[in-house]
Amino acid sequence: MASHQISAARAAGVPLARPVELACFALIVAHAVYLAASYWQGAWLIGPDGRSISTDFVNVWAAGRLALEGQAAAAYDWPTHKAMEVLALGHPFHGYFGWHYPPTFLFVAASLALMPFTAAYVLWTFGTFPAYLAAIRAIVGERSGWLLAAAFPAVLSNFVVGQNGFLSAGLFGGALLFIERRPVVAGVLLGLLTYKPHLGLLVPIALVAGGYWRVFVTAGIVAALMAAASWAAFGIEAWQAFVANIGHTSRAFLSDGWADWHKLQTAFGLVRSLGGSEPLAWTVQAIVALAAAASVVFVWRSRAAHEVKAATLSTAALLATPYLYTYDLVVLAVPLAFLFRLARARGFLAYEMAGIGLACLLVLIFPFVTAPVGFGATLIVAMLVARRALPIRHVPVKP
Repeated sequence: MASHQISAARAAGVPLARPVELACFALIVAHAVYLAASYWQGAWLIGPDGRSISTDFVNVWAAGRLALEGQAAAAYDWPTHKAMEVLALGHPFHGYFGWHYPPTFLFVAASLALMPFTAAYVLWTFGTFPAYLAAIRAIVGERSGWLLAAAFPAVLSNFVVGQNGFLSAGLFGGALLFIERRPVVAGVLLGLLTYKPHLGLLVPIALVAGGYWRVFVTAGIVAALMAAASWAAFGIEAWQAFVANIGHTSRAFLSDGWADWHKLQTAFGLVRSLGGSEPLAWTVQAIVALAAAASVVFVWRSRAAHEVKAATLSTAALLATPYLYTYDLVVLAVPLAFLFRLARARGFLAYEMAGIGLACLLVLIFPFVTAPVGFGATLIVAMLVARRALPIRHVPVKP
């Protein structure tokens, strides 16, 4: 744990360049205009016929409704869950939005299912957005953090489909921010993040490598308590159904490609979208995951600044999992925020701002480029973090 953390005062040393501020403001306006226009044209939330549009959020509401009706385990039965999704929208629709989360997340789903579908959608997206904004602003350590967070391109994807990227980024970012000063708080946040288990594959490795035992134990206790509470509330059948559903989900999305390979923003998705076989995709994904794990061990055992450690873990977490979509890339704002924090204290490195801009551009163009460009964005951020982690003398430049 022998690392230092840049104070908020020092992090406020280098102001954000005016062109960057203007670009962020333009993106925020574009996000708002797109959502408003989509709503009025019947392409978001409510269709032209006045009925709710099917998006990812319907799987949350449907699972929550089944839990409220005492059928929590049925959320993992695809035909039953699909029937509840149709009931939620009030009309049939093509496709299926599966419920793949552990029963612990049913507490949130059931709470949202207490209200009508559209109201729950709005509450979920706009209710979790402030948590994400607050985490990124706190990491950056200056008011421009609000601007940077709101402008990040993955924000729009999360709003459009009603997913959980804001919650994931808020929990991950908050945990990494508090890990040095308030380890118990960090552990609680990481324990809550277990609702999305594949994002935390490398977290235990980092905590052990860095010797953050209080965080490790607290996270374990919180996760165990959540599991016990969900067991008591929804029964052992829900957990049995969840475990049994893991293989079904893996076959559907990682073997059969139900959601199209180009939507997977991972090494696995890249290989499959290029026509590679499943064994080859798993091999490449395993190599990337092992490299990510090794980088976490190396950096978290070093005396690098905590900002570098946090950026390494949050980037490596996205590289390690084979299952990642564009809305999950909201978490990529976390390492970017730590990079901005470092840059404000020490100055931007040569081409660092250009690299950040390119990563954001790749996330932004995804709907227009049918390829795992988000994986490319994550790799770029990984390289930027590596420059900060390696013991090479860099000359700061003006932003």
